[in-house]
Amino acid sequence: MLDWWLPENVSTFGRDIDWLFHLIYAITGITFILVAVTMIWFLIKYRDRPGRRARYTHGNTTLEVVWTIVPALILVVLTALSAPAWSKIKMTRPPSDFVVSVTAKQFNWQVKQPNSDKVFLDEMHVPVNKVIHVNLQSQDVIHSFFVPQFRIKQDAVPGRTIVAWFEVTKPGKYEWPCAELCGFGHSGMRGWIYVHSAEDYQKWAAENLKAEAKPADGADTTARADKKEAEAPKVAELKTGGKAEK
Repeated sequence: MLDWWLPENVSTFGRDIDWLFHLIYAITGITFILVAVTMIWFLIKYRDRPGRRARYTHGNTTLEVVWTIVPALILVVLTALSAPAWSKIKMTRPPSDFVVSVTAKQFNWQVKQPNSDKVFLDEMHVPVNKVIHVNLQSQDVIHSFFVPQFRIKQDAVPGRTIVAWFEVTKPGKYEWPCAELCGFGHSGMRGWIYVHSAEDYQKWAAENLKAEAKPADGADTTARADKKEAEAPKVAELKTGGKAEK
């Protein structure tokens, strides 16, 4: 309905959040219009006019009860309507074998991709149409993992590991800012999440997550011994000034 003015939704649970947002926005908008119209009507009806005397009015108990109960009922209804979405997103997590570790610190995101100890700064790579689990931590102060198109916002709290999840339905490059004021460099704390097709992600992982090959222990020992032997004559030559000892 009003999706055109929100960031594009590329999340599997985005529609649940957008529907609630539009509902709350409609209720807020209608309330604003009613209050504004009533205020303007009062300004006109009770404006100062010659011969009119002001009089004291204690209040209207019925009106006060109504404007207390109605907002309370609206909040109760909104709570009931939002409970399924909250449960789906926050209370349960679909199983996944793709787990990304993210550590927030002033002022960047440190990312470890699955099956790799390599640390990437301010970038994450994930495949499309796959449930992603994010183990979120903070090294210093409270930060907030926020990707508008994914409809996800989760604080990173020092001393805790919080698991968030998302599933993206469209490949692309998505901005990933910190949404919690975290210090002087907060405005520059942002990263990018790259969502690849399954084939493109496998290609990227093969090129970027491979560990450098290390020589076997025996080969390494032999290489060091050969190097030592090769350097021995040079050392002897330096000691004798380049001449054979007599």
